[in-house]
Amino acid sequence: MDKPKIAANHSNVCELALGTHYWCACGHSANGSFCDGSHKTTPFTPLKFEMTETKTVAICQCKQTKTPPFCDGSHKML
Repeated sequence: MDKPKIAANHSNVCELALGTHYWCACGHSANGSFCDGSHKTTPFTPLKFEMTETKTVAICQCKQTKTPPFCDGSHKML
């Protein structure tokens, strides 16, 4: 089974606006957090998610989280 690339061993804490976002599930996106289409050469697809309000969140970049797209601290075990 293919595994995603670990983009970083820390979360990306950022403010996300209300609306639709696409989390990079493959780890190949240039910024590691959000899809830029790099998955097209992998078996992975981005995760579409909705923000119901603008807020600061921690986005997973290690791709090991059990709560995608949000960080659950899994990077601490790498």
